[in-house]
Amino acid sequence: MTILYKFYLNGYEVNDIDDISLFVGQNAESLLKIFDYNIIIQKSSQNPWLEIIFNNLFLARIIEGCNAVSVMILFVSFIAAFSGKLKNTLLFIVFGIVSIYILNVFRIALLVVLLYNFPESNKLVHDIVFPLIIYGYVFLLWIFWINRFSKYAK
Repeated sequence: MTILYKFYLNGYEVNDIDDISLFVGQNAESLLKIFDYNIIIQKSSQNPWLEIIFNNLFLARIIEGCNAVSVMILFVSFIAAFSGKLKNTLLFIVFGIVSIYILNVFRIALLVVLLYNFPESNKLVHDIVFPLIIYGYVFLLWIFWINRFSKYAK
């Protein structure tokens, strides 16, 4: 899956951002607009990332690694390695990917608000708290899978 994802990324120009990252940025922007935030998330004209403009201030950027695809690949690999019945395995993989995607969009939106309001906590929030949340969630999904559906559960 990692090799396939790498081929997907290689299909983009050096200074372009992939469609998955673009879609994540659009969803994060839409979520923040629901709460009436002044937010623009746009492609950089010269760099392979999205620019986050919050209250008319350049706040941060979204790069390819922010789209959580690597986390989804890790999740799917574990579920496949400890598979159960085919139907359960495929349904749980779909559920996991969708829920990780949604959690990631919320993560980005919340991170934007926190970075704006508490810029001094950037390192703590971005590098420790949010990875802990997303990887912790994947770990809980794995535990649930192993205990409920995996053929190793018994």
